[in-house]
Amino acid sequence: MLCEHLRSLEEEILSENIKELYRGKPWSKNCREWVYFDCYFDIASIKKRINLPDCVKYHENLGTHDGQEAGLECAICHDAIMGHHKAYAKGKLVYD
Repeated sequence: MLCEHLRSLEEEILSENIKELYRGKPWSKNCREWVYFDCYFDIASIKKRINLPDCVKYHENLGTHDGQEAGLECAICHDAIMGHHKAYAKGKLVYD
């Protein structure tokens, strides 16, 4: 399970049976546990609906060699919930 700052969102996503693509430590020492889901996250809608703590920040990567992703990262615990980047999410489920 992810840290307490992201846990409620993670549980909600899992309850919706959205396919989990990866769970683990994908990048560097800066990452503890990151979970990737097969969807695009509407971050603005999620933030309006769920009261996330200030330590949870938007994160995106548009790398040409290391993937395209976007989601929410905990700046304290270094956990993250990630999905497809909007620029590459055509045809993917939108989670809001």
